[in-house]
Amino acid sequence: MVTLDKVYQAAFVLKDAARKTDLIYSQKLSGKSEIYLKTENLQVTGSFKLRGAYYKISKLTEEQKKAGIIACSAGNHAQGVALAATKMGAKSVICMPDGAPISKVEATKALGAEVVLVPGAYDDAYAHACKLRDETGATMIHPFDDDEVIAGQGTIGLEIMEQLPDVDAVIVPIGGGGLISGVAYAVKQLNPNVKVYGVQAERAASMFGSRKKGEAITLDRVSTFADGIAVKHPGDITFDMVQKYVDDIVTVTEDEIATAILTLIEKQKLIAEGAGAVSVAAAMFGKLPIEGKKVVCVVSGGNIDVNILSRVITRGLVTTGRNTTLQIALEDKPGQLLGVSTIISKCGGNVVSVHHERSDANMAVASCFLHIGMETRDFEQIEEIKSELRKAGFQIVE
Repeated sequence: MVTLDKVYQAAFVLKDAARKTDLIYSQKLSGKSEIYLKTENLQVTGSFKLRGAYYKISKLTEEQKKAGIIACSAGNHAQGVALAATKMGAKSVICMPDGAPISKVEATKALGAEVVLVPGAYDDAYAHACKLRDETGATMIHPFDDDEVIAGQGTIGLEIMEQLPDVDAVIVPIGGGGLISGVAYAVKQLNPNVKVYGVQAERAASMFGSRKKGEAITLDRVSTFADGIAVKHPGDITFDMVQKYVDDIVTVTEDEIATAILTLIEKQKLIAEGAGAVSVAAAMFGKLPIEGKKVVCVVSGGNIDVNILSRVITRGLVTTGRNTTLQIALEDKPGQLLGVSTIISKCGGNVVSVHHERSDANMAVASCFLHIGMETRDFEQIEEIKSELRKAGFQIVE
């Protein structure tokens, strides 16, 4: 069982291994709510996962450590296990989905672990890790469905209650449920009146679906760039704890997650991975009843693959009306592009790309399509530009 004593013991064990991360008031994110960010993305290894892994490994006997440690992870738990095992003199083998970001794979290796890439998602990597455990006698460090791991993650709840005693609500990302189980348990033990809300990616909503059905379900597939919470089946321990201690669970879309990442970069100068940004997305897009409340969003990790960061930023810009592309049917004659760009400039837009298409079989021989990319302020400005172009006689192809 998870107990408050265990959580306090984990906090003591972690004192010299994990950072007590800052709780930052976000004036630029606060609108109808008072938003604070629990910056676990600035934790050692870039994620909260170190807390649970380190505490769990600290509880192993010397014989267990000598037999080796095995784990499965999409990346963040892997780094926590690798660091803790290496620090305590144990060999670690980490099974990771073959789609895990290269940056997380390399970071795990750099921390001293042997990495085994497994085709499929997290659950496939878990099945392979169980097989290796049975073959080698190594100790499995589960990423979420373990009392000691949950107690380690619960130290975040202790820190939040110490840093903001009058908090009204805490919003926590959910993958398998270890983080929210620990945080919710600690928070509710210290103040049962504080609301704890969970957030999942809409395309990986196993805990959300399980809660609605009243039993743990297994999704056929998960498909989200928030790879840290792409879990098909929630934990059995964590499902029971979520049912008992979590007030509600909501989901957010891929576009909403991308917008939250962009907002954290632009307004808070913080890098969050998709899994880490879902809590902020839920607050930004009004998914929860937090108006007028003091709210903590747990930003659970910052290990985003730099290869997709630019795409995520672009997606966030498009979602918020900051970037758009227009297709305009033109007569192929001199001065047309000048006329279009002049109107865009007068409306305050900035042209960033131009492409003429003359080979489309659906257009007249003397016509062309103009694809024009723009930086804009918001959707209102986009509509203003479209309106002015139409007034000038240009035909926008929707």
